[in-house]
Amino acid sequence: MTQRNGAALRLYRNGPIIHSLDALTAAMESIMPDGSRMTDDEERDSFFDSYMEGFEALQTEEDYYDLAMNYFERAATMNVRYCELFFDPQGHTSRGVKWETMMSGFERAQKEARSRLGVQSQWIMCFLRDSPPESAMEHYVFALPYRHMIVGIGLDSSEPGNSPQLFADVFSLARKDGFKLTAHCDVDQSNVEGHIEQVLTTIGGTGADRIDHGLNAASDQRLTEVLVRRQIGMTLCPWSYLRHTTYSELGQRIRSLFDAGVLITINSDDPAYMEDCWVLHNFLLAKYICAFTNAEILRLARNAVTVCWAGEDVKTLLLSELDDFGRQHGIVE
Repeated sequence: MTQRNGAALRLYRNGPIIHSLDALTAAMESIMPDGSRMTDDEERDSFFDSYMEGFEALQTEEDYYDLAMNYFERAATMNVRYCELFFDPQGHTSRGVKWETMMSGFERAQKEARSRLGVQSQWIMCFLRDSPPESAMEHYVFALPYRHMIVGIGLDSSEPGNSPQLFADVFSLARKDGFKLTAHCDVDQSNVEGHIEQVLTTIGGTGADRIDHGLNAASDQRLTEVLVRRQIGMTLCPWSYLRHTTYSELGQRIRSLFDAGVLITINSDDPAYMEDCWVLHNFLLAKYICAFTNAEILRLARNAVTVCWAGEDVKTLLLSELDDFGRQHGIVE
């Protein structure tokens, strides 16, 4: 894309221009030349810096089509039948990209994925929590013509000092307009338990329909009980959490939520920035560190169908496929 558009691509703001994979590797090594481990704050800031810089490659409708189509094609190789993709419009409109450019590319890929690959999808529009709530509301209004593509509203980006409650107005409006609601609560961030509580109980007036990440609820029985009582889905991405913790501790936390009856699901999180780890790799890691049986892995797949925002016809078909798979392979709980 950068070559096609003649654009400059950097790993981080004001860093060297990346012209090859070797240059990318050198830039990554230059961040921590002595091989030491970043602190959580350093890792978070480095991730968001490179994440936003990567947006610079996207300029035309064809770029957005290629981005989405690559995702769908990789997902299809892992037998994904339905997915809900997050996107951050503020990271694109702030660079002068028009809504029509972005959404036309996405929609073209979405339609082709359904017809050619058998992969159905919907989109979740996220607001950047380190941008003003007024910007979120402005983008919400601009997104309304594309609600045939967008099923849900989310919240992501840097969390410290940016609580979900800051966006109460736009979440309440989205609830009124019939959108599903979710929000990121990343692992071990400052005041993350308070953010989890806001997501579960207050945004949109009654709390979200799902929560993204939220792993810290594992150490708070009260939050775990809310998740179970309200049957709120939790989208977990184990590979991304290894930046913060150990295999054993991560396995214990995920396992405790599963055993408590929380509707956890296994997902991918920015695969291009997470060692190219997709949903399959996250499932394999979860199976290993949590000692999940095949029957429990099947239950995790059923959880994903249960908490997704597809129509009932799609859910019924997917659950039927999982039931058939379980019978064919003798997987029973």
